[in-house]
Parts: sequence; structure tokens; C-alpha cells
Amino acid sequence: MSTETPSSQSELGVAVVGTGFGQKIHIPGLQAHHRTRLVAVYHRNLDKAEAIAAAHNIPHACSTLEAVLALPEVSAVTVSTPPFLHYAMAKQVLEADKHLLLEKPTALSVAEARELDRLAQVRSRVAVVDFEFRFVPAWQRLAELLADGYVGNKRLVKVDWLAGSRANPDRNWNWYALKDKGGGALGSIGSHVFDYIAWLFGPVQQLCGRLHTSITERPDPASGELKQVDADDTCTLMLDLQDGTPCQITLSAVAYAGRGHWVEVYGDRATLVLGSSNSKDYVHGFKLYGAPAGESLAELEVPARLEFPQTYEDGRLAPFVRVVNHWVECIDQGYATAPSLIEGCYAQLLMDLTHQSHQQGGWVRVPPLL
Repeated sequence: MSTETPSSQSELGVAVVGTGFGQKIHIPGLQAHHRTRLVAVYHRNLDKAEAIAAAHNIPHACSTLEAVLALPEVSAVTVSTPPFLHYAMAKQVLEADKHLLLEKPTALSVAEARELDRLAQVRSRVAVVDFEFRFVPAWQRLAELLADGYVGNKRLVKVDWLAGSRANPDRNWNWYALKDKGGGALGSIGSHVFDYIAWLFGPVQQLCGRLHTSITERPDPASGELKQVDADDTCTLMLDLQDGTPCQITLSAVAYAGRGHWVEVYGDRATLVLGSSNSKDYVHGFKLYGAPAGESLAELEVPARLEFPQTYEDGRLAPFVRVVNHWVECIDQGYATAPSLIEGCYAQLLMDLTHQSHQQGGWVRVPPLL
């Protein structure tokens, strides 16, 4: 992990495409990093693009992606638009020979994700995915302890991510309500879970998933009329890891007073538990606990070497700055390392197979990602 200390190497000119999450996290994150210079922002409405550019002191405001990519100062682009736009926009970025930082979920299918990875390889561009849990100190310490054999042979992995961000049925309808637009809990939070399962525990052998839509209608923001919702808001999964370890996952975006985000690892030598009950910020608040066999859980210290050099009110910002740092270092070395588009492809494969399992009503084998 980089110490994120200043470098004498040149700045990277970056454009931000997508101004929802992009304005909350990408813009301040890029402006906080010492090697990135934010030179352009895209919004399909030029007046809004200009207002955002003025508010953040960004030199160029563009209403087309073509205009962004034509700017000679732009060497790299972050894409944080809704999932149904990822493939077309990321493809255009890579075809323009720009480096890419892409929000998850990677695309709408593993076929689209694979095509983006192929294009990045052909164009020799560095493309990474914003899987930020890999860059959170408590998660990094969990990874270290697992690699050191703290729990011994794994007996069970259990993940609960129970949030209430969409529990209110009066929350407005938008693209998130539609399965074919990439909406739903599986895409928004399940993509993260599938990435860190592979990172922490290795490949998946088979899975069985059920997708549920608890709130089937939401009000249109313009008319107030109720519109149909077909994207999942709750997902239950069983996985068998490649080493045979069973894994149970429960995800929900509609759980009032949900317990938060917890990962439990039970082994023949010890137990590890990582979790946060913070319902307002899905990065802030994680603590790590351990218990050797026969002992009670106790909080484990996260070493100072893993801590963020700076934290922010929005917990997502510090790990995003580390993602940017990872991206810049990969560009310096000329190739991408995890989390790259390859990891994005694997998470997308598991998402696709979850939909297949739900439709078929049973277990699905997970092929190797070739």
C-alpha cells in the first residue's frame, strides 16, 4: 500500500463523467490527490455542467463525452454515471486512448465487462474499478490476518449488509428501480460483496441466489404517480467457495434499523468479525474483532501503518483517494493491478449467475474467468 506521499512525477489531467456520486466523491477526491489535476466535468445539460465547474474551479464544462475526450489536457477519465451507461461511455473513453476509473457495477453483463477489459488491453490503457473496501484500514487488517492463518481452516463465512437507504416507499422512483438499467441492491452493494469475497477468500465454486422486490411501486418525481419497480431490494445468497467453505450472504436496502455491514469468519482456530452499524456512512465505523478458540471476542487494533493519512466527514472519500492513488501508480507502471477490470469482470460474472440462479431456482456452477 502506498504511503501517498508527494511525488516529483507529473500530474495527470482527469475529467469526471457523472455528477451524482461524481460530485460528492470523485471531484473532491481527485482534487485532494497530489498527482491528479481535474480539468473537465461532464453533464448532459451544459448549464448544469458549467455551474458544477464554476462551483469546483474546474476549467472545462462539457455536455458531450466527445467534447471531454477532445480536450488535449485530458489523459484519464472517471465514469460514475448510472450502470446502464457504463459500457458505452467506458468503451468510448478507452477507444479515445484515455485511462479509466470506473464505478461499480462494471456494466450490465459479464460480456460487456469482458469487452471493456479486452479493449483496455488492446489500447494499453490502465482501467481500474472503484472497489473501495480493499482500501479501508480495518478491511486491510482483516485481509492480513486471514492471509496469516489467524482463523485456521475456515468453517463458515457469513455476510450481512442490512441498510435502510430505500426502506421508505415514498422515496422517488428513478433508474435504480429498474432491473434492466442496473438498479437494485445486488448491483449497488452486492457488487462490492462479490469483489471482497474473491479478494479475501478466493474464487467461488457454486452459488444459489434469491432476489426479492419488497417495494413494488414508487412515486414518479415529476407527476407523483406510482411507477413500477422490478429491481431487487433484498438478496439472499449461498455460496460454496473453491476450497469448499460455505458462505451465507444477506443483503437489503430496505431494512429499517438494519444492523449494518458485518463479515464473520469462523475457523477451527479462531473467529474474526468485521463490522459497522453506521447506517449513514457505509465506510465510517468499521471495527475488527477476534477470538481464538474458546475465548471471547475482543477488539483488535488496526496498525497505524494502515490508517488513512487524512479522513473526511464523508467516509467514502478517504478510500476513494487511495483508489485514485492506486490508479495513478498503475498508470506509472504501465499496467493495472487489482482492483482492475479483471476483478470487475469477476464480480459481474457472479452477479449475472445470481440472476440466472434466481430464474432457474437452484444452484449454478461458477466457471473460471478466462
